Amino acid sequence: MNNHDDKKNKRLDSRLGTLRSELESLESDMKGFAGDVEDAADNRVHQALRKAEAIAHRAYRYAEESSAHVAQDVENWADGNLDDARKTIRAQPISALAISMGAGALVGAVLGMLGRCPPPPRR
Repeated sequence: MNNHDDKKNKRLDSRLGTLRSELESLESDMKGFAGDVEDAADNRVHQALRKAEAIAHRAYRYAEESSAHVAQDVENWADGNLDDARKTIRAQPISALAISMGAGALVGAVLGMLGRCPPPPRR
């Protein structure tokens, strides 16, 4: 029986060795797989960041162009209406003074009210 038990032990040791080898191989494969997944995720994150950066640059350029056009339009409008405003002020200086004082008082009242408002509660 001793010989029979030795054979069983050797077969069991052989199977355990094979199983251990396969587990080590599986562990190695899983580490490689995890590295591949990490690399793929990093690549996708970098691609998304590059796309977001490109969109932000385009939006910034568009905003710059738009603000330049708006500034030019306001300047043209002001230049076109400045002569009319000067003529009106010269023709009716007291009315212009009263209107400017009223507008100043209104702006002062609004700004004064804003200064007295308590700050919004913090959450």
